[in-house]
Amino acid sequence: MNPGPDGPADATAGAGTERPGPPSGWHVLLEIPLRRRVAILVSVGAGLLVALIAVAVFLTAYRALYDQLDESLVERATAAASSDLADPSLLYRAVSSDALAAGDFRVAIVLADGRALSIQGSVPPIGSPEVAVASGTPQPPRTGIVGGAPYRVVAVQAGTGRALVLAQELEPTRRTLSRLAIVLVVVGSIGVVLAALVGVAIARAGLRPVERLISATERVARTGDLQPITVTGGDEIARLTRSFNAMLAALASSIDRQRRLVADAGHELRTPLTSLRTNLELLVAAEEGAASGRPDAPRLSPEDRTELTDDLRAQIDELATLVGDVVELARDDPPEVAAEHLDLSEVVERALDRARPRAPGVTFAAELAPLEVVGDASALERAVLNLLDNAAKWSPPGATVTVVLREGMAPERPGTAVLEIADEGPGIAPEERELVFDRFFRSADARTMPGSGLGLSIVAQTATRHHGGVAAHEAPSGGALLRLWLPRA
Repeated sequence: MNPGPDGPADATAGAGTERPGPPSGWHVLLEIPLRRRVAILVSVGAGLLVALIAVAVFLTAYRALYDQLDESLVERATAAASSDLADPSLLYRAVSSDALAAGDFRVAIVLADGRALSIQGSVPPIGSPEVAVASGTPQPPRTGIVGGAPYRVVAVQAGTGRALVLAQELEPTRRTLSRLAIVLVVVGSIGVVLAALVGVAIARAGLRPVERLISATERVARTGDLQPITVTGGDEIARLTRSFNAMLAALASSIDRQRRLVADAGHELRTPLTSLRTNLELLVAAEEGAASGRPDAPRLSPEDRTELTDDLRAQIDELATLVGDVVELARDDPPEVAAEHLDLSEVVERALDRARPRAPGVTFAAELAPLEVVGDASALERAVLNLLDNAAKWSPPGATVTVVLREGMAPERPGTAVLEIADEGPGIAPEERELVFDRFFRSADARTMPGSGLGLSIVAQTATRHHGGVAAHEAPSGGALLRLWLPRA
């Protein structure tokens, strides 16, 4: 068979294109709202449980009724077989008075050669099992059919080569089982309906806190209002609500910190920018006056020009440092730098090498023990350098800044690397020791000194990111003692 002209092209296109199939049942279930899903699952579960119970009850009743019927037939057949049935004429006298007292019984005597003797019109189902009983082989009760009606058949040995066969109609038993099945179906259906109603009620009551949580998240997304949600109870939903409230509190705190940082940064930037603009305007006016040649134009001597230029450079450097510090503090998340094992003493040594040229009038005395920590080397070096610059700034000319790196001995901080930097300055007032690490905090004595008030804040932030801490104390010389501790590797 030759393909048509469009055959290969169509086959290729069909092979390269995948058509999305219908969604699976599980995905369809996930698209249903949670309340309906809970109601459906409760209904299905209750339906399966009711069906299992109904089947178990029906099978138990079925087995009990048949066992009871078999025991009754065996007892009747044994009682009838205890008489002398060798003479067929006795069948009418012995059997008809006992086994045939009820009209739904049939009785017969089966011989080992297969012959059967029975009352006319009362022939039970007879087959090979009954012949086997006559031959001496017991057989369990069975169900046989006579005239289209089912019978329960029992055969017991009644002497040598003979068996008494007794059969009882099964229609009454089957009617009882049918009525039981109808009752189980009706009651089970009612149970499933009630289970569905209970499932809906449970879903509404149980998911009401979830709906409040959803409404709260939608309100936060719509209005930006971070008010906490009312928590009721102590279940998992209440725990989820508390966790959400904690998240809202953390988010509100972060937003508040960012707003305060922007406000404080704007306030701090205003002073250097104003000074920078004033100096630039003075320099521009002097340049324009010199170019115009007017006698009343402002003039700057070479010394004043040099001083003004140096002042501009210092202000630009201060502004750049301030902007860098603000950017560093604005990062609430840890920097994306892989933590590494490093020797903290080497980090302190590099920071000392950078700090000594900045403070030529101060001596740095270092006693460093090799201690291994895990962290960001550049961030730790900047934090140590900020501590050294702060100590050098407050130390008088010719003073000594003591730097000690040792293993933590304090009971509350076992197994830590402790860096202590002590200066010989005026020290920190006790009421200000907790505030010196806040953003833009500057004591009254520090307002006339260079700095932005962010250096120690960066130290505190770096310590927190490295699961450590920082604190201010009084040095033995009366100056400030700043202690930084980090967990050892």
